[in-house]
Amino acid sequence: MAAEAGEAIIVEKVNVKHTDTVGDRVRREVLSWVWVILAFLFIEGTLVQARVIPSGSMERTVLIGDHLIVSRFGYDAGIPFTDYHVPLWREPKRQQIIVFRAPLPEQGFPDFIKRCIGLPGDTLEIKQGVVYVNGKALDEPYRNQPPNPNENRPAFTVPPDSYFMMGDNRENSYDSRYWGFVPRANIIGTPVIIYMSIDAPEEVWEPGHVGERFETYFNSLIHPHEVRWRRLFHTF
Repeated sequence: MAAEAGEAIIVEKVNVKHTDTVGDRVRREVLSWVWVILAFLFIEGTLVQARVIPSGSMERTVLIGDHLIVSRFGYDAGIPFTDYHVPLWREPKRQQIIVFRAPLPEQGFPDFIKRCIGLPGDTLEIKQGVVYVNGKALDEPYRNQPPNPNENRPAFTVPPDSYFMMGDNRENSYDSRYWGFVPRANIIGTPVIIYMSIDAPEEVWEPGHVGERFETYFNSLIHPHEVRWRRLFHTF
């Protein structure tokens, strides 16, 4: 009888099932979303960011409507959607394409993409549109147009921890020639790949045009010829 009673107790325990409450399911769901958000903030703040090109200052290299993955790794780390960030150990190289916060406080420090032409301590001079770095003419095969013979700027030296940025579309680029040097602390990263490129008007990609941008994405599904397929997965 004792053995039968013991077996009955065991069977009863086996048949007892834990039933999740609504609160348990809600807590698990919230926790899963917390981890997703934390992963997004880590990736966006330290590793990569997605950017779209709104202007033609870097044509032919980067076109209006190019969608880029920008690597922040080693250049900058920060908290997304805030102004908090810290510069890291990597330094821009000459003629490297760089994404940075332009030193334009009256415009809210907008993000620009340009090519790094002058490094700290370099002496630069522009003669008949040709850039001279430390007395030697810079070879610039990426330029959109030939040098402008009417552009001349006297020699100047790039300050410490600063960089001189210029666009490849030199005649249509608002760059360091007009607003000065870029502090090292303003460097965000460098583009690594084009993951999408859509041929659409410039104003579509400017900040605040959310509706027009979604309409453009929808139209590209209906009219796939608007996608620049040959530019997809181009690396830098």
